[in-house]
Amino acid sequence: MLNQIVIVGRLVKDPELHLTEAGRKVTNITLAVPRTYKNQEGEYDTDFLDCTLWAGIAENTTEYCKVGDMLGVKGRVQTRLIENEDGTRKKKTEIVAEKVTFLSSSNKNKERPTTE
Repeated sequence: MLNQIVIVGRLVKDPELHLTEAGRKVTNITLAVPRTYKNQEGEYDTDFLDCTLWAGIAENTTEYCKVGDMLGVKGRVQTRLIENEDGTRKKKTEIVAEKVTFLSSSNKNKERPTTE
């Protein structure tokens, strides 16, 4: 069996680095990924996909990327149960990044590595 996904999209907001209770570095980002076909109104719909980045990938993405930058993400799809503030549970599907490639940016002053 195989659980692998590759997406290319634009950041919808600046990434922020957080620490888990265990002290691990994590960044949660959302990428806007346009569909390749037009809807009935003749427009392209866009999907907003949540991605979780850990450790060095999280650090580099937070340091070098900002809203509007185009990223390529290779990873796996994961579904987990989360509990809302009111105590209800729901499924959350996200992409856990294994590799992030910085494809375009308006910040030309910093050298941008590919992260793994």
